[in-house]
Amino acid sequence: MTEQAEKVRRALVGRVVSDKMQNTVTVLVERRVKHELYGKIITRSAKYHAHVEDGVAAQGDLVEIEECRPISKTKTWRVSKVVEKARII
Repeated sequence: MTEQAEKVRRALVGRVVSDKMQNTVTVLVERRVKHELYGKIITRSAKYHAHVEDGVAAQGDLVEIEECRPISKTKTWRVSKVVEKARII
């Protein structure tokens, strides 16, 4: 095999909740799951630190993040694209 196949990387979509760090944003990813016993749909959430270049993502933006090699102790994700910019009221 001469060509290496690119690794399949996990991709998640979430909302930027903090952009106070340099080259890093905090992304809140929410998913809806069914409760095992009661069957009610509940929302589970997780926060990820993601690497961002040139400050393209700001607070309130909807972004897609993809898994990458560890950049720091807490950063193993990077912003691949901005899906929707935040609406300013």
